[in-house]
Amino acid sequence: MTEVRISVDQEVCASAGTCAFTVPAVFDQDDEDGRVVVLREEVVGGGLAEDVRTAIMLCPSGAIREAEEG
Repeated sequence: MTEVRISVDQEVCASAGTCAFTVPAVFDQDDEDGRVVVLREEVVGGGLAEDVRTAIMLCPSGAIREAEEG
């Protein structure tokens, strides 16, 4: 089983919403400033994990990353 841990830099977030559009089960946007809100910090499961990795790749500001283990 694939596991993804998510790390977000709120200061870098450009409020584009690509993550929330790509994986709404994991990402949302703050109502006030549009910055990313992580609904689930750990994602377990092949398909959903791959969707999160796609959202990370598509993030225009690079605010979302796969967290390092440890």
